[in-house]
Amino acid sequence: MSTAIDTRIQRLPEHVANQIAAGEVVQRPASVVKELMENALDAGAKKISVSLKDAGRNRIVVEDDGMGMGPEDAAICFDRHATSKLRSADDLLALATMGFRGEALASIASIARVELRTRREEDELGHSLVVEGGEQHPAEPVHCDVGTRMTVKHLFFNVPARRNFLKSDPVELRHAIDEFQRIALANPECAFRLSHNDGELFDLPAGPLRQRLVRVFGAKYDERLVPVEERTDVVALTGFVGKPEFARRTRGEQFLFVNGRFIKHPPFHGAVMRAMDGLLVPGQFPFYVLFLEVDASRVDVNIHPTKVEAKFQEERPIVAILQAAVKRALGRFHVAPSLDFDAETAFDIAPPRPGQEVEEPRIQLNPDYNPFHAQGAGSRSGSGASVPQGGALQRDRIEATRRFFESEGRPPAGDSLATESSRLVFSETKTENDVGQGTVESPRSFDEQRPLFQLFGGWIVTATRSGLVLVDQHRAHTRILYERFSTSTTQQGQGAQQLLFPSDLDLGPGDVLLLRDSSQSLTDLGFDLEFPGDGKVRVLGLPQAAAEGQPSLLIDAILEELRECGEVDADLRASRATAGLARAAAIPSGRTLTRTEMMDLVDGLFACQEPDRDPWGRSTLATFDQEAVASRFR
Repeated sequence: MSTAIDTRIQRLPEHVANQIAAGEVVQRPASVVKELMENALDAGAKKISVSLKDAGRNRIVVEDDGMGMGPEDAAICFDRHATSKLRSADDLLALATMGFRGEALASIASIARVELRTRREEDELGHSLVVEGGEQHPAEPVHCDVGTRMTVKHLFFNVPARRNFLKSDPVELRHAIDEFQRIALANPECAFRLSHNDGELFDLPAGPLRQRLVRVFGAKYDERLVPVEERTDVVALTGFVGKPEFARRTRGEQFLFVNGRFIKHPPFHGAVMRAMDGLLVPGQFPFYVLFLEVDASRVDVNIHPTKVEAKFQEERPIVAILQAAVKRALGRFHVAPSLDFDAETAFDIAPPRPGQEVEEPRIQLNPDYNPFHAQGAGSRSGSGASVPQGGALQRDRIEATRRFFESEGRPPAGDSLATESSRLVFSETKTENDVGQGTVESPRSFDEQRPLFQLFGGWIVTATRSGLVLVDQHRAHTRILYERFSTSTTQQGQGAQQLLFPSDLDLGPGDVLLLRDSSQSLTDLGFDLEFPGDGKVRVLGLPQAAAEGQPSLLIDAILEELRECGEVDADLRASRATAGLARAAAIPSGRTLTRTEMMDLVDGLFACQEPDRDPWGRSTLATFDQEAVASRFR
């Protein structure tokens, strides 16, 4: 009599195991692009073409001119853990290929419809094989070129939950471009091509690394590159770093390759950052593309499913060599911090001319000055109205009158402010505009002769009745322009100021896609752009408030914000683009301002809805009341 055995542990079906493995290997269409391109490189390909439809969610085609496969290899390549890269466990200790686990094709085939066409050079006919949802159909002979063509259709068609988690086409396309760029940068000796929805994005012929960088990122990068080269018994180092003045506030242009494989390794990134210590503005990140060649037996890349992390037996020596090599390269090409010995122009005193006698300073007094006369009245016999309540209240009335007439679109000029103010009755209580959110007293309520000067070329010092105010001129102007641009956008665009001569910018295909995705927001801001293709953008018009700016600097600032904001909704992306434009068009720190410019800047800041912060939340001003000043002398 047989007894049934009750077991709770069961072996998973093969197709379920493959779908679980696919969760680690295939996260999005970009993962498929990466795995298939790496297989093509391992097959000895010198030309690789990638074609995407709908960012890869509906079709991915990767075609190469590698060695191809025979019918037996084609039939077994979709089996789990089937690989030509390993023969024994010892091979794991010295990996020299890109793919080696044998999970990629099996995982991809379990969640998509895959068609393989391949032929070896010695074969007259190739072979075609179809795998759908892990189910393999018999191979058939077919006419095809030497190499392999892999077509992946309807990704995650049998895992709808995974498909629903995919982002929008522009976001998924950017991820695919990132993977394509990394592999293209690591293999400049190979030709690559990428197209999307029948439109070409990249066409990269084989050539030197510098040429590859320029074709991927745009011609403007040619002047930004500093070559790095160092060879020791521990590591061979080659590549380029970007000049510090072109560093950005966003990550994403740091490429580190070990034995041709892209990795992320914080200690190596830290070595590059330390090499540029003193050359970078805090919070900025330099561009670099660096290649490290290390003995394969002394590095382990088999520690992460996506193979983007690694362990090194001699990590500390490599870090020291990397830091020294980058620092030496920057010094060799005279990239060093520049010291500005120019005196602060706001305090400049012209030297005496030859033979000139220097007279003792004299104090100028105005005997006709009367504090109870309105500003601009001139003397006791002037036309200003007499104010029994005192000069301060009258000045408040004059300021409020000016704001009233400006709001009516007919600001009065000169002394008529004092006359008109006597016709209106105002409360002595400060308005919200005067106080700026109730925490900062606006210098607008102070008289026109208030103390006002520039400090260290970047800050405006002024005063209110309650204390001292320091204004960061760049951040303040950024806030002013940000609110102005935002208001114009809300009011259905501000129109473009057409350029006399259009400006053609060579940005690279990746940046062009970012601008295309935000084209409506840029049009609302006042940009007039065309996209002629081949990684170029033609600027026909600029926003009126930024019409005097350089198109390349304005577009670069917007791109920096778009890269940083990442996967967000359209409204937030538009807000970040507006902030980037405001920052690029704002008065730079270090520029000397006239008194009129300083007054306009301070008044404009306190007219903003949020005067105390710039669009990134950084302080635009600092206040010091009497107690704060007195505490410094205790």
